[in-house]
Amino acid sequence: MTSNDLHLRKGSTAGAQYVVDIDPKRAGWTHSSLRIVELEPGGTHIFTTGDSEWIVLPLEGGCTVRTEGNEFQLLGRESVFGGASDFAYAPRDARVQIASGAGGRFALAGAKCERRLPARYGPAPEVSVEVRGSGNCSRRVRNFASADSFDCDKLIAVEVITPGGNWSSYPPHKHDEHRPGEESELEEIYYFEIDGPNGFGYQRVFPSREGGTDVLAEVRSGDAVLVPDGWHGPSIAQPGHDMYYLNVMSGPGETREWRICFHPAHLESTEGYR
Repeated sequence: MTSNDLHLRKGSTAGAQYVVDIDPKRAGWTHSSLRIVELEPGGTHIFTTGDSEWIVLPLEGGCTVRTEGNEFQLLGRESVFGGASDFAYAPRDARVQIASGAGGRFALAGAKCERRLPARYGPAPEVSVEVRGSGNCSRRVRNFASADSFDCDKLIAVEVITPGGNWSSYPPHKHDEHRPGEESELEEIYYFEIDGPNGFGYQRVFPSREGGTDVLAEVRSGDAVLVPDGWHGPSIAQPGHDMYYLNVMSGPGETREWRICFHPAHLESTEGYR
């Protein structure tokens, strides 16, 4: 793939139902998916999960999620910069209805999976918020569906808020090889929103192998960057404009785990920033 195939600008994957629609076929890989649906007040969206598990995550507004005989009321939030949100998990081979009285935008983070787990509600107060790094490399990570915080078969998903002027996803790291106990193989989607009008950020991905992924993207609200392989980071926020990104990850490994390898050339100089 070229860098143009990996930096997906706002609207480039939009279709009749979704303003963002990235499935494994579009991404050129096997597991990870991301959709974003916008609902008008009183709007409803229905989808079938197929061979993937999905998390419905409000980005703006609240909704009701109905699936498997359950009804989950998601209070949501005013924006992604307003704190963690509650969310709902839907298993594979299910029918899901999302309804929103006031309207809003909702992310559907998905992963092709094998096990069929029960539908569940994830309360916002139970989302672990971690401050990672220090100084101008500090950022807030919302571990709503990290590998050790919420049970899924394959899906791993977190949110990151990078304050304006700061770097995150730093030092550069990778997870493109299966090395038991050291590194897991994960496909990753970065979906970005920038606080304030005309805000932007930068995302770097560079090769970990000959012919590997090489991207330097200026990202704006609604953009996504695909990371099939390679060292990724930093993610850089424009001064005065906080940057949000949603990470959606999954892969072929038998064990659902997030194990990363930091770039050895950056380890000593970034002590304390990780």
